[in-house]
Amino acid sequence: MVKYQYEFHGNIKQWDEGIPLGNGFLGTLVWGSPQRLRFALDRSDIWDTTSCPEIKNEEFSYPSMVNMVREKNLEKIRQVFDGPYNHLIPSKLPVGAVVLSFQENKADSVLDLQSATMKMKCAEVVLQGFVHANKRVGFIRICCPRDRLSWSLEHPKYNTAKGSNSGLANSVDTAALEQLHYPAPEKKDNGKSRYFIQQVTEKFSYGIFVEESSCQNETLLVYTVAASVDGVDWKKKAKQLLSEALADGYEKNVLEHEKWWKSFWDKSSIELPDSFMEKNWYMSNYLLASCSRKGGYPMALQGLWTADNGKLPPWKGDYHHDLNTELSYYHYLKANHLEEGEAFLDYLWNMRECGEKFAQDFYHVKGACLPATMTIDGQPLGGWGMYSLSPTMCIWLSQMFERYYRYTGDDEFLKDKAYPYMRDAGILIQNLLEEKDGSLYLPISSSPEIHDDELESFLTPNSNFDLSLMRYLFSKLSFYAKKLKNGEEKRWEYLLERLPQLAINEKHVLMLSPDESLCESHRHLSHLMAIHPLRLLSFEDPKERQIIEASLDDLERLGKGAWVGYSFGWAAELYAISKNGNAAAYQLKTFWECFCSD
Repeated sequence: MVKYQYEFHGNIKQWDEGIPLGNGFLGTLVWGSPQRLRFALDRSDIWDTTSCPEIKNEEFSYPSMVNMVREKNLEKIRQVFDGPYNHLIPSKLPVGAVVLSFQENKADSVLDLQSATMKMKCAEVVLQGFVHANKRVGFIRICCPRDRLSWSLEHPKYNTAKGSNSGLANSVDTAALEQLHYPAPEKKDNGKSRYFIQQVTEKFSYGIFVEESSCQNETLLVYTVAASVDGVDWKKKAKQLLSEALADGYEKNVLEHEKWWKSFWDKSSIELPDSFMEKNWYMSNYLLASCSRKGGYPMALQGLWTADNGKLPPWKGDYHHDLNTELSYYHYLKANHLEEGEAFLDYLWNMRECGEKFAQDFYHVKGACLPATMTIDGQPLGGWGMYSLSPTMCIWLSQMFERYYRYTGDDEFLKDKAYPYMRDAGILIQNLLEEKDGSLYLPISSSPEIHDDELESFLTPNSNFDLSLMRYLFSKLSFYAKKLKNGEEKRWEYLLERLPQLAINEKHVLMLSPDESLCESHRHLSHLMAIHPLRLLSFEDPKERQIIEASLDDLERLGKGAWVGYSFGWAAELYAISKNGNAAAYQLKTFWECFCSD
């Protein structure tokens, strides 16, 4: 039984500390003061996917990058490969908000994980809300006299003057929405029924729809986010959905909603002597179910809670496959929430043709590889080219299929999906490898995100990051080819045997590359991929244990000065592998206490 609640004492002053609600499709962040209480809405597929022209240039290719690196032409590398990422679009877009106003000054709130509902109290006003677990609709119930409440519908403040969206933006401190040019939204407000519709491109529009029902001292608002991709009658369908939700009422809908969540929580549970750690385990699973559902899109960088600050989302709210998507989907198997994780696998599988096209267009080889930073429809966004366009990222995505098979033992899945997906990656990598002194090397190599975007970030091939992924891929392909008896095991064994061994220095520490050791604190523990997540090294083997322990000692020596939130979660896994539970717990507590709101 989930028994945890998160309490918010006083007004929530920042959007990224808001109360998160969601169902994998529709997301809501609740924050602000009672005079301006924001239900900031989001939907996973609200994007402007207009292509950046620069990715169509002939120079935007892997062979070109290889030549530029060998010519040490950093200026050109940045111009061709990083330049496109600084364009305003393509990008995830903010959706808008339902804004409530009361006369009170201060509110206290609670998020209940068990029921996935929120409750807010400000003086005599009581507000409750949830996003329905399996309907594309959210509910807000306000208990107070109707004349003490007002509400409005807020659309993003785009520039409605005619103009192009060819401006530039920083990926962290992103552009104000006024830099984007879209037509003024179509709006309707007849008091109890309100909506706006925002045209984004000739083919894509979206809108927020809200309906109100009032009775005595209770007001019920129901809302949804609809889009033109929902079908020809998408506006009519949205209004019908809200009419049905109002007709059924709050109580009936919340019972349906809580039934779904009870089924979700019944699939796994834990009891720990450390209540703080136990609570955060439940919170992690709550967030997973809130922003990832089978049949929908997987989590992007900000999940289902795009920034509500008048700007484009950080890093375009995109899909980063050099750590972010993979680490977001590592725990669902252990927690027995397979369907929530399958959202990611289904998405990757459905993008195979896109990966094949990108392999041909960018790498000029057969096989399949999705861009490591990409739009919702699989377009490359550019960025620091050594990472955002690294071919080995497709192997990390392949591991998601292999892990699912290992947990489920589903032989049909192995034959029909896991092996074919891994094989596509294997073919791509095989076609890129070059022979030197009897061994195989990538033409250029890197290790996210060491040396940022300097020339030094192109490490001497093969980096331990790239090499670990390639050794993992070819060993798994060989193993499963034997299991499937498809006659391909020799092909993969041959490639594995010709790869160099991992680079280890005289102190038994895993290096960045054959001629460079990590010598500074660094946020991305990419040189340790062989320990986790790939598990190429075993703590049970004395020689490999020495490497694991020496590499962790070296992490401690270098310190945590450049670490970010995910660094601590990764380090916790590394310490767990080395059977140092206290150190693993310390890393997790540091993350929760220093990087997360309480």
